[in-house]
Amino acid sequence: MSETGGTLFVVSTPIGNMGDFSFRAVETLRSVAAVLAEDTRHTRHLMTRYEIDVPLVAYHEHNEAKATPGLVARLLGGESLALVSDAGTPLLSDPGARLVRAAADAGVRVSPVPGASALLAALVASGLDIARFTFVGFLARKGGERRAGIEDVVAAQHAVVLYEAANRVADTLAELAEAGAGERATVVARELTKQYEELRRGTLAELAAYYGQTPPRGEVVIVIAGRTPQAVSEDELRARAVALRAEGRSARDVAAALAAEFGAPRNVAYRLAHE
Repeated sequence: MSETGGTLFVVSTPIGNMGDFSFRAVETLRSVAAVLAEDTRHTRHLMTRYEIDVPLVAYHEHNEAKATPGLVARLLGGESLALVSDAGTPLLSDPGARLVRAAADAGVRVSPVPGASALLAALVASGLDIARFTFVGFLARKGGERRAGIEDVVAAQHAVVLYEAANRVADTLAELAEAGAGERATVVARELTKQYEELRRGTLAELAAYYGQTPPRGEVVIVIAGRTPQAVSEDELRARAVALRAEGRSARDVAAALAAEFGAPRNVAYRLAHE
């Protein structure tokens, strides 16, 4: 599909330090017909500081379904628009995916304006092996979806990055430690690029204990090292499955434990759990 109309710019904004706003980002926001912002009050402060006098339009999770068709029509009509979130790079645990997808499907040019990202900032300062990583965003708050998310983090053989609310950091770390990731190297990055920036390192269990006594404040990113695969035979896995079943664990829990503790392939863990 050929591109037509205006351009949708996806613009990254500072996550704390205002000096991280690029010259290109400023010029882009000055050039568009409107800036689409998750929180117009928050974005207005940024635009005032950089003398950007462009109309602001609220675009967030509560109105994106209704607003998207009209915005795509504006883009097709030749206007260029800029999409920003409250901080960092849009779409990473922030609204915007619906609009970007709709614009692309309509043949509108979508252009990224890179900049600050809490995800990447935490990764590069972590000191962990980040040759490969998975970004999880926020884990589900409860239920089966949260259990599945915990299992995926524990089973990962490469670095995993989480976002978490400050008041839930200790509980999330404790759950991950209990699920089998307690000895994994972990970094809790807090208030990145801001005055009270802090990166605290330790095992996941050590950090769970620390934050259980010292609740963090501010924005938090958690980076967890990947699991080191253990070479175990199927007989050893079967013996562990038998022991777990003897404890009254469900087949689902047994399969999850085999994957988390030993890196057993999902199909093997599932089969042994149901024998």
